[in-house]
Amino acid sequence: MNTHQPDEHPASRPQFVELFTPKLITVLREGYGLTHLRSDAIAGLTVAIVALPLSMAIAIASGASPAQGLYTAIIGGFLVSALGGSRFQVGGPAGAFIVLVAATVQAHGMDGLFLATLMSGVMLVGLGLLQLGTYIKFIPYPVTVGFTAGIAMIIGASQIKELLGLTLGGPEPGPLLEKLPVLWNSLQTFGLVTVALSLSTILAITGLKRLRPGWPGMLIAVTGAAVATAVLDLPVTTIGTAFGGIPSHFPMPSLPAFTMEKVQAVLPSAVAFTLLGSIESLLSAVVADGMTGRRHRSNCELVAQGIANVASSLFGGICVTGTIARTATNVRAGAHGPVAGMLHAVFLLVFFLVAAPLARFIPLASLAGVLVIVAWSMIEKHAFVTLLRASRGDAAVLMATFLLTIFRDLTEAIVVGFALGSVLFIHRMSHTTFVAEDKADDANGGRTPYDETIAADPSVVVYRISGAFFFGAAATIGSVLDRIADTHRALIIDFAAVPFLDSTAARMLESLAHKAARRGVTVMITGTSHEVRRELFVHGLKPPLVGYHVSIDKAVQMAHRTQAAAL
Repeated sequence: MNTHQPDEHPASRPQFVELFTPKLITVLREGYGLTHLRSDAIAGLTVAIVALPLSMAIAIASGASPAQGLYTAIIGGFLVSALGGSRFQVGGPAGAFIVLVAATVQAHGMDGLFLATLMSGVMLVGLGLLQLGTYIKFIPYPVTVGFTAGIAMIIGASQIKELLGLTLGGPEPGPLLEKLPVLWNSLQTFGLVTVALSLSTILAITGLKRLRPGWPGMLIAVTGAAVATAVLDLPVTTIGTAFGGIPSHFPMPSLPAFTMEKVQAVLPSAVAFTLLGSIESLLSAVVADGMTGRRHRSNCELVAQGIANVASSLFGGICVTGTIARTATNVRAGAHGPVAGMLHAVFLLVFFLVAAPLARFIPLASLAGVLVIVAWSMIEKHAFVTLLRASRGDAAVLMATFLLTIFRDLTEAIVVGFALGSVLFIHRMSHTTFVAEDKADDANGGRTPYDETIAADPSVVVYRISGAFFFGAAATIGSVLDRIADTHRALIIDFAAVPFLDSTAARMLESLAHKAARRGVTVMITGTSHEVRRELFVHGLKPPLVGYHVSIDKAVQMAHRTQAAAL
């Protein structure tokens, strides 16, 4: 059972200052000893082992060098953890940025990428200081699922050349519709050894994940491929043949060269980096909150992401953001606080300085295999299918975002998805205004007034939600319900005054119900209409996870019987 208590904002400090206080300071105030350091060191080493091959693979796929991926993970990862508003967030290069970074490098060169990253960092700091991080919650869930799946598809397509060892007659096109014909016409140039290496990497990672989930599958697979390449002198493209290896020293910081014309040219890329970076990092922080019961400071997190991006650009790195895979690994490895993320960066620096000469043997086919696994993991397959089944409106938002991400542009996909989600919400709200007769109490399960004596029961709490329960209200209501579930043994949620809820709200309630079940808290739902109950059922809120009752009184009686039986 999770015994963590939510982080509190001390009333004695000014609220603004507390909003931007890094969680590192919060952890140190609580007291930090050798036991905590040991836990953070183990977690940091575990994450570093995962991040080492991943950072190089993402950088190569983005059109940068493997060394730049390591610079990003070391500099950005350290600052995100040291200054951020999440206890467990781990930053670095992210797969979600591959498409945008590669397009920026192709259009504006590496100097343009550094400038766009620097500008994006300044924008992220501005968003945080203006306290706009709270508004990221207004992006509907189908939009995030759609663009994440679209990015994963593009990442997978971008690795076909390296997976098969194809030789192209010219540069590989960026847009998918232009890329696929070029790859198809070059299929006859594939290399058997390259295909064998990439397939071996994929099978090794998936096999180890199933048979030995505690082992670092990605690092083992890439190391094995590098050893085989070096010992057998395999005829495949490696980091050494493609990039001349990895330098064994860290670069000195320098400002990217820029002019006003260059600033205007890369501004769209900087805006796209800012939009995606804020969404990706805050989603990652939310995932960490759900796993640990903590609460992050969204605006402080954005400021930290901004500073990390500025620093990364000065050291020749690429975009930095909080990454869900590394953050989740950090939590599972037993991290206590931000020191784990900081140590992850220190361990990466040691690996970089010690093992850089050996990295030249790593085949690009094996790193492509790593990215294929990453892309597959990025797709929220269950959520995608659930949203397609939930309603035609959610399915339309999901597919529009997904297809626009693949065939048009990520920023356009998010904007259009958000607009469609807003229109869909307005349409749904137009059908929720009605006049209903106020029925008197009866003995057959009719609605009864809330009994104030229930409030005196320390083990049972009744919470009534009134009005439309949608993505804009889900985070706030979820926070309140989460706090209530922390201090009671039974939580009854009354939906009698809820005319509509969407997939984001249903998913939040599902997450709350699972968290409550782990804590031994019983969750019961009353007063649902047929439409509301259908949406809850679609998203997995079924018995025995939650109980459904016709009235609050029935639910309270059942809660008392359940607790009595447990004694």
